[in-house]
Amino acid sequence: MWSSHAFTDSDRTTARPFFLIPTLFLSLPTPPNPGGERERERERERKRVCDKMAATGAFSTPISSTRLPVSSYRTPTGVPPFSISIRSSISNRPSTLSANAPPADLPLRKIPGDYGFPFIGSIQDRFAYFYTEGCDAFFRSRIRRYNSTVFRVNMPPGPPVSADPRVIALLDAVSFPVLFDTAAVEKRDLFTGTFMPSTDLTGGYRVLSYLDPSEPLHAPLKKLLFFLLSHRRRSLIPEFRRAFGSLFSSLESDLSKQGKVDFGPGNDRACFDFLSRALLGRDPADSPLGSDAPAIIMKWVLFQIGPLLTIGLPRIIEDATLHSFRLPPALIRADYNRLADFFRESAGPVLDEANRLGISREEAVHNLVFSICFNSFGGMKILFPNIVKWLGRAGGRLHTRLAAEVRAAVRSNDGQIGMRMIEEEMPLVKSVVYEALRIEPPVSMQYGRAKRDLLIRSHDAAFEVKTGELLFGYQPFATKDPRVFDRAEEFVGDRFVGEEGERLLRHVVWSNGPETEGPTVENKQCAGKDFVVLVARLLVIELFLRYDSFEIEVGSSALGSSVKLTSLKRASF
Repeated sequence: MWSSHAFTDSDRTTARPFFLIPTLFLSLPTPPNPGGERERERERERKRVCDKMAATGAFSTPISSTRLPVSSYRTPTGVPPFSISIRSSISNRPSTLSANAPPADLPLRKIPGDYGFPFIGSIQDRFAYFYTEGCDAFFRSRIRRYNSTVFRVNMPPGPPVSADPRVIALLDAVSFPVLFDTAAVEKRDLFTGTFMPSTDLTGGYRVLSYLDPSEPLHAPLKKLLFFLLSHRRRSLIPEFRRAFGSLFSSLESDLSKQGKVDFGPGNDRACFDFLSRALLGRDPADSPLGSDAPAIIMKWVLFQIGPLLTIGLPRIIEDATLHSFRLPPALIRADYNRLADFFRESAGPVLDEANRLGISREEAVHNLVFSICFNSFGGMKILFPNIVKWLGRAGGRLHTRLAAEVRAAVRSNDGQIGMRMIEEEMPLVKSVVYEALRIEPPVSMQYGRAKRDLLIRSHDAAFEVKTGELLFGYQPFATKDPRVFDRAEEFVGDRFVGEEGERLLRHVVWSNGPETEGPTVENKQCAGKDFVVLVARLLVIELFLRYDSFEIEVGSSALGSSVKLTSLKRASF
């Protein structure tokens, strides 16, 4: 549900304006300067390309989006709401991004960069990406080299895992959103980028995250996820508080004995317990799976995306093994079957709904394993420590404001926590969650293959992309674009409070789409987009109901951040 991966109050949904994000542009020729031959030549080239784009239908056009009215319940062929609406729709046409005409003087530029010699160039880029430069520095150095946020580069893992690592990188807030436009790009088998893990790791099925919206099974599988999110919606808040209340009690006890405590392992257990009990109605402790799920999931994830990770081995050994060969699925099959058996036994109502939608029970089982274990659990495993990290670094002043807001809202609602209260009475809680998703999105990379010749614009130029070329976006550069966000590299807790903050939400795109839009069966926006926002807010609420402030130590890990709590100051007001 975090892919590439819904709950919003109806009042906010109708009150907040709907924003369309420019991606492709509709170019009109600039009147040439009669006295300049170079200018005339440039103008002829611009006109040639624009005429070609118009003739092939490469320009996108604005399509208005509408929001469905809120109802108390919708059948799974729509998108069923919780107490507050799921901002999604099952419409007959996709919500596409609009194309705005660029400034008249926006130059048409050849995409800079190259891929080097076959095989050698991709290995050099891979080593620089993982080791000699590191991910962010790898992209920054090429932005400086080419004086462009759009350029050609090889993306890991490269050969022999990936036969073709060549991409066009989009590293700004203007070019990046073309990756959401399913009329312009295809998403087939691109969830993990330039390679696709073996389907032996998912029961022999291509699961939803790897399907393009044009494929027949995409719509019914996404409807199934909408049903999964809704059919036990009243259990979400109670089960979250149960799981994370137990987590914080355990952390407090361990902290008092040891002086510091790792947030990660306990968070992993709480996340899986919550997901299982809230979405399936089954406590894993009462099943043969027991407490083993988090460890099994992380091994299974490593077998899928190991070529994209570093795990601390010596460079030469790690690159020659993890990045150069796929781990054999047979080594994880027995553990994976334990997960699949748990879902077969626990997901009865959801599997019945799958049958009604025309999906076989077995295919539904493996899609549920992927959605809950890879997307949801994996996303929470990354996002929750990141939230704790950024809040911990923000310090006592922000903590005091959050504690005051949370406690005042809960007291005014007789000690109860409800979705409408969270939405309407906690603007700072909402803002810090959006800011955490902006500054460090849990899914950092998106891919799309051009369906036809396209013109893509950045802040400074326009670029011609040919049919079949692979587009790649590194989301942290788009969501920390300094030409969109002031103090873009800083965590600003109240950035999204108020009218101006609401306007910036169209640039928060962690869900494989703008925060101002919602998932449909025709797009690849995360089916659980607003579910993710809700549980992240619940984490912040649980923290500041219990504590006035806290202190942390931060390290790194293969997935996200390693966070240790060094101090928890119990609530005093």
